[in-house]
This record gives sequence, C-alpha cells and structure tokens, in this order.
Amino acid sequence: MERLQLGVPGQIMPPADRAVKFAQRSEADGYDAVWWPDHLMGWHADTMWTPDLTPLAEVQANPHTYFDPMIMMGVVGAQTSRIKVGVVVTDLIRRNPAMAASTALTLDHVTQGRAIIGLGSGEKLNVTPYGMSFDKPVAKLSEGIDVMRLLWEADGPVSFDGQFHTLDSAVLGLQPYGAEPPEIWTAAHGPRMLRLTGTKGDGWLPTKMTAPDYGKALTTIHQAAQDADRDPAKITPGMLGYILMGPDEETVRRLTEAPLVRALCVLLPSQVFRDLGVEPPLDGGPGGSGFHDFIPSTIERAESLRIIDAIPPEVVRHYAFCGTPEQVAEELYEYREAGLEHLVMWNITAFGDPSLAKWSFQAMAELKKLVGS
Repeated sequence: MERLQLGVPGQIMPPADRAVKFAQRSEADGYDAVWWPDHLMGWHADTMWTPDLTPLAEVQANPHTYFDPMIMMGVVGAQTSRIKVGVVVTDLIRRNPAMAASTALTLDHVTQGRAIIGLGSGEKLNVTPYGMSFDKPVAKLSEGIDVMRLLWEADGPVSFDGQFHTLDSAVLGLQPYGAEPPEIWTAAHGPRMLRLTGTKGDGWLPTKMTAPDYGKALTTIHQAAQDADRDPAKITPGMLGYILMGPDEETVRRLTEAPLVRALCVLLPSQVFRDLGVEPPLDGGPGGSGFHDFIPSTIERAESLRIIDAIPPEVVRHYAFCGTPEQVAEELYEYREAGLEHLVMWNITAFGDPSLAKWSFQAMAELKKLVGS
C-alpha cells in the first residue's frame, strides 16, 4: 500500500505573510499539499460567536474572515517549490467558468504545475445572500466544467450553447504549464456528483463518511469513469477530514461536547442524522442539508442555541475523526483499505478548546508519522 498523501489547511486570515511561512514550514515537514476553503460567509452564526460559547470570540472579531483562496494559492505557490496548493472547494456559480479556467491556468504557471482546482456544487450561504441564484447547482457545475475544459483544449475561437453558459467565438490563448491542464477534484457525495467525478474529474474530495460508504462511492466513481472510457486509476481518491484530537479520552469527550464543534455538524444531510437516530436540527426535508438550507447570518441567538443543543456528541464522532493520535490513525487505516489516497487533515481542536491549539499541532505531527509513512 502506497504512502497516504497528506494535506493541511492554509491560513485563512491576516497576517498574510504568516500564511506563506506556514506553507513553507509544511513543505519542509513533508506535507503533500496545502488547501484553502472558499468562503464569503463562515459556517458559524455570529450569534454563536460569543465568549460564553467560545473563547475564540475574544481574539477574532467574527467567524467570516477568509482570504481569497486563488490569490493565496498563487502567493504561496510562488514562494514554495514542491508542495501542491489547492482550493477545497470553490464553485462555478460565483466564479464564471471562463474566468475560472483563466485563473486556473495562471495558477498552473505560477506554481509550475502544482495547483489543484477543487470544485463543488456550492453552498447556499455563499450564494443567495450575495444576489446569485442557487438553482440547479449540480447542473451548473457539470456544464461549467465542460466550458473550462473546452477553453483549455481549444486551439482558436470556440462556441458553446449550453443551458447556463454561452460562448461565441471565445478564445483562451494561455496554454497549460505542462502537458496537461490543472487537475479538477470534485466534492462529491450524492449519486449525480459521484458520476460527474468519474466522467469529468481528476480527483475526489468528499467530507467524511463511513469507510464502507467511502468504498462504495469510490466504486461508483470508477464505474462511471470506465463507462466514459476514462482510466479510473488516474482519479485520486481524497477526503476532507475534520480532526478533533485530545491527549486522553476524557479530553476527547469534552471536545465533542463543545458548542462550535457541535455546530459544524449542521452541514450534514438530514438523512445522516436520521440514520444516527437523531432528529435533524434543520427542517430541510429528506434531501436537506446545511449546504442547502443554512445561512448563518440570518440565525438569531435562540436558534443558534437550539441548533447546538440538537446536535449530540455522537454526531460529532460521526462527522470528525475523534480521539488520540493513535486512535485516529487506527480509524484512518480503514479508509486506506477502502481506497483513500489523499487526506486533507483539517484540525478543528481549537474550536473545542483554544488552549489545546499548540498541543494539537504537535499531535498532528504525530498523526502524520503514524499515517503518512
């Protein structure tokens, strides 16, 4: 079994020079990639961001402070030499596919072929508050990828008449840095997105699911790739994994009860809550999820408290890798057996207890030794 590739989150807020130093240190430490999320609005409501719920509120003014990932990928990529840089993930609702194609090629050159373009169908919180339509997000993504690839492959003007996008003698003269254009990895969970990954993606970036479900989903991707006459082995199976670690079980238990950690689980589909025997905190119907139903800036204080109370610690243990470094490494072995090749290790321990932040970085280094070699 080959070594598990490991990615880390890039710094998302000022000072920017610290983001560069962190990425350079991550490269020196042997990590394979550094990833940035793409958010206009964070997942926590302002009414959750209070000192009684999190000490972070004393040092960070709000939960919505994010650098633009594409700019940070270029800045960091220009000042590193080996580590890959990626976005986990952006969408083709806010970013016009032609502009996304141009940005991706520019990053391809700046990083000398180390940029990964993570794409998803988008989250409502980043779209509708800003005056854009969240209608048919998967269809928009699928067509948008077609537009990007058409422009990357074109030798001269091209036209395209789609449901959402139209090109009329459009050109994109910039060529890829190497023989191939930047890789597109998709944040896929449902059947349509899994098939899209198999037919159009170069990598897969879901959030955590059970190891058996991960294996089944990967089989769906591989079958779709074969049906499209693509080589399934060229699609990198990845995962964005939230990691919540403590030095002992009592600390881990306390972390799973922390308000901000529990609140993150609002993103899960309603069916996942039901499968765990928990009533979903949002009334989104059978197919509902926080990605489609949750806009933090509209949540009143009482609703924030209700959502937190409605998410028990067992849901946290489902959504994140929880435990000591040794316990998390043991759980990750099941995912390696199911086909996982690249893990983006998103450390959320500080959401549970900021005083553990320094310890958690040391624990992440220990986890890297356990699973990355």
